[in-house]
Amino acid sequence: MQRKPSWLKVKIPSGKKFNRINKIIKKSNLHTICHEAKCPNMAECFAHSTATFLILGDTCTRNCLYCNVNFGKPGKLDEDEPKKITEAVKKLNLNYVVITSVTRDDLEDGGSGVFLKTINEIKKNNENIKIELLIPDLNGNNLKKIINSKPDVLGHNIEVTESLFKKLRPLGDYSFSIRLLKNIKKISENQKTKSGLMIGLGETKEDIVKTMKDLRKAEVDFLTIGQYLQPRKDLAEVKKFYTPEEFKEFKNIGLKLGFEHVESGPLVRSSYRAERLNKKIPIKKTIKKYQ
Repeated sequence: MQRKPSWLKVKIPSGKKFNRINKIIKKSNLHTICHEAKCPNMAECFAHSTATFLILGDTCTRNCLYCNVNFGKPGKLDEDEPKKITEAVKKLNLNYVVITSVTRDDLEDGGSGVFLKTINEIKKNNENIKIELLIPDLNGNNLKKIINSKPDVLGHNIEVTESLFKKLRPLGDYSFSIRLLKNIKKISENQKTKSGLMIGLGETKEDIVKTMKDLRKAEVDFLTIGQYLQPRKDLAEVKKFYTPEEFKEFKNIGLKLGFEHVESGPLVRSSYRAERLNKKIPIKKTIKKYQ
């Protein structure tokens, strides 16, 4: 592993709020992407009483070569998971919740039904809460139903540039992911969408800008760009550490391309400071016929 530059040093998770959130999550037998992916912002987010819940278990059916989440044959679904998350959200007194998941190609609906149950359960308990869903491609299942559940933000991460997709995401499909994001806007032009990109895996600046342009062609509203950090020795190596100045440049490029909001920085992850989007989310939504 390359030695990390000074701007990538992070605070070791600690403190009352961190311990409180950890305790609630463990007691509820829940998973967070914060823990599973070894997110460098865990201390900051937990200090602000925020966390990104990981549903559908902790084992993924796709073996992406940059991801720390377990790969293999998943276990049975926890039927009480939506209620457990709702109770944890209530205990944590959250007003902005992010729900994501592992990919479950073993399930007929890709796990889309659990996303629907979770968002409906949370809103039944608190109709004013804002919810961001960060979905895998779900093999295209139930996209309209998910949009009809009215998430405030519907995200799907492209993760890496097209040039590296086949190598690093062998079971994924770059074009399919772009089409999924396009289809969200076809179903509901007012649905706010979001995607995330990791850099430092061997892509060029031109590759990054091309991917950003592809996401804008899909009318994605919000974008996150962050530095890839190798979580384990058996995963993809870091090829380059981008400087904070380079991340600022990508942010400016993104804004010029038309993204409403861009979070770009060495430690940025897809759910980083997600609550900042509150002011950019419209109250009304309209659903139009899928084409």
